[in-house]
Amino acid sequence: MTIPSPMFPLPAPGSQLPNRVFKWAAALAAVTIVVLIVLVGWELYAGSRQSLSKFGAGFLWSSEWDPVAEKYGALPFIFGTLVSSLLALVIAVPLGIATALFLTELAPLRLRQPIVMAIEMLAAVPSVIFGLWGIFVLIPWLRDHAFVWLKHYLGFLPLFQGPIYGVSMLAAGIVIAIMILPIVTSISREILRSVPNLQREAAYALGATRWEVLRIAVLSYARRGLFGAAILGLGRALGETMAVTMVIGNRPQISASLFAPGYTLASVVANEFTEATTDLYLSSLFELGLVLLAVTILVNVAAQIMLKSMTGGVSSKAA
Repeated sequence: MTIPSPMFPLPAPGSQLPNRVFKWAAALAAVTIVVLIVLVGWELYAGSRQSLSKFGAGFLWSSEWDPVAEKYGALPFIFGTLVSSLLALVIAVPLGIATALFLTELAPLRLRQPIVMAIEMLAAVPSVIFGLWGIFVLIPWLRDHAFVWLKHYLGFLPLFQGPIYGVSMLAAGIVIAIMILPIVTSISREILRSVPNLQREAAYALGATRWEVLRIAVLSYARRGLFGAAILGLGRALGETMAVTMVIGNRPQISASLFAPGYTLASVVANEFTEATTDLYLSSLFELGLVLLAVTILVNVAAQIMLKSMTGGVSSKAA
């Protein structure tokens, strides 16, 4: 028999107080997240007022970035952010989903835990370590072998033309892909594990092969959750800073070639914030941060719209 403490009396039977406390605590936590986003947006807006008043909307599609002449534009950085993030998704999402599929459906039990541990360790590696590895290992190999092969066999495409520098948009995309791979793999693995076994058994009962079971019963059932895993990976890719700064080349230009250097919104802020010697320069960097926040929000809104279109407009609480 439980004896209530005089200092902390138990609620009366049938009392709604615990439910109300939990409800308001959960609501407060949700509101806190929204408030934090609003405060971050307001701080970025306050810091970028001078740039907003001087350049207006033209800041978004101007390609000039000249601190000496105090002319600033965000287009090369928006381009670099989107292209490097999309490259990372193209590489990481198929590899991550395939790895998750192997771990949940095909791998022997004795191999699953060591591979999962390796993926978790990869997620714990600091960004700067990936950057150093990219500079001293990845970029020399890409410059001397992979990029030469791509230019030789695919040089008829604009994406693989031009001089090879090593540091490039493609190198940044590969490094980001490696960094978001653990996120995509871990979430995809949990999504695939949540697929009911009844789905698989029904497909086998109809005479489906293992590949047909994976394609129809598993991947089809989990497609919404896998799409969510890709979006979470994209969110990480859009904001990646240090590793990208070390391998992308940091040149504010727009080029069709993936061999050319580039720049991203996050890397230019990290790289040049301490070098801002004028108020307009500093304000322009704040506006780049505001643009990055807006791009992230727009990407997530677009992802939600696409997700609803995939489900016929019916929202789902699963996955």
